[in-house]
Amino acid sequence: MSEEIRLTAWVRGRVQGVGFRWWTRATALETGGLSGYASNLDDGRVQVVAEGPRDRCEQLLDWLRDGDTPGHVTGVTEIWGAPRGGYQGFHIR
Repeated sequence: MSEEIRLTAWVRGRVQGVGFRWWTRATALETGGLSGYASNLDDGRVQVVAEGPRDRCEQLLDWLRDGDTPGHVTGVTEIWGAPRGGYQGFHIR
């Protein structure tokens, strides 16, 4: 069983106004076992917070970097940490 982890990722590129948050939510739900959110930031990036099994968070991160995403991703920066809890499902903010 994979350890529970928190992934926070900041996605750069043309990722606002193109359905990227919706796609991220659908991908997280398809992956299963993840909770968290995707949110637009004022600087044009999208912040993704996902908590769940490490292997599923890594799968989501791979999709953020290399998947057939809406818009155009030019880079992803991530940090890993201990889960904080408090999320019910995966949401768009």
